[in-house]
Parts: sequence; C-alpha cells; structure tokens
Amino acid sequence: MPADSDKIINAQENLDSTLSLATNLYHSGKIFIYPTDTIYGIGGNPFDPKVVKRISEIKGRNEKKQFIWLIYNFENLLNYAEISYENHLDFLQAIWPGPVSVVLNLSERIRKVADTETIAFRIPKNNFCEKLLEEIKQPLISTSVNHSGQKPVNQIEDLKVKFSTDVDAIFFNPDPVTEISSTIIDLTSDQPKLIREGSIKFVELLKKFN
Repeated sequence: MPADSDKIINAQENLDSTLSLATNLYHSGKIFIYPTDTIYGIGGNPFDPKVVKRISEIKGRNEKKQFIWLIYNFENLLNYAEISYENHLDFLQAIWPGPVSVVLNLSERIRKVADTETIAFRIPKNNFCEKLLEEIKQPLISTSVNHSGQKPVNQIEDLKVKFSTDVDAIFFNPDPVTEISSTIIDLTSDQPKLIREGSIKFVELLKKFN
C-alpha cells in the first residue's frame, strides 16, 4: 500500500507503473477510487468478502445490496453471466463499451460464489479502466463515491478531503469527468427494462434492440 503522501495518483501519468500499482492493490484485497467513463468509482475485488464489506461500510449501505461489476470484454463476461437469448448478445455488442450497466443472470457457479442470482455488468469506455481490467482479468467493483443518500463526489479536491483516509489509493483524471451516472437496465428476461436512466436515454437504447 502506498504511503499517505503517495495515495493520490494521476491516472494519466506513468501509466504502466500506475496500472501495476492498481493491479497489486486489487489482488491484495485493497480498495481504491478511480475514474470511469461516467463518475468516479470505488473499486476492488468483488470475490473478496472483506473488500465488499469495507466498501459497503464506507458508503454506509447494506452489504446485501449489489455493486456494478466492470469487465473487459465479452469473453470475460461469459465467464460470469448467462446470455439466454442470441439477440441479447447482439444488443450488448451494440451498446458497449459505454455508460450502460446491464443486469444479467449469473452462471450457476458464480451465483454460489457471489451469493446472488444477478449482477449489473458494464464494459466501460475509459482508457485507464480498460487497461486495468485487461491486467486483472476479473471483474472490478464499481460504485459511486459517496455516503448512502448523498450525491456522488467527483471533484478531486473533494475526493481527497472526504475519502482519502477511507481508501488505499485515489487514481484521478486531471480532465473533468462527467457527473452523470450510467443508465441501468435489466436484461434478465426477454425484453430490456429500465432501472435508472443516466447519460444514455432508454428510448435510444431500445432502438438498438431487435
């Protein structure tokens, strides 16, 4: 874990060493804040119960409430989720990478490990996320940086003040990030259902569904 003075890291500088640090944090059960293609997220290994518990405690929310899982590509997705309809895969390929999180049924093996039937997945369109996910080769927890019931924190100075003592590192983007969360849809049955409308309008997504 980096020393306190080194916990705030520019995600666009020294990318190789930055990715190596983030990868090591992930595999050693640490948690970190990082930029995505939407808002900042708190991340870690979703298969580590201590990580899940710690993130839940920081946010002050029920541990049973599931987090979004970021994944690298469709081959990776199929290690964890079941796609029952061929047109669903075509639909996902049409909307990803991008700011749309999709609730899918988990495979039987992953249901037992994650202790849940479904998870929302997303392939993000963000260079740091893409390269980190390629390195770790597993899902990465993505949840807004906030305390339950409060607005997400997306300014680096606010992240430092409010959360630097709670996490093991903060990877920040010097460029402004969007302050709109991902759209969330449910694709566990034959037709998509809207859960939360974010940066992509549901009506626009439906145009891609055949």
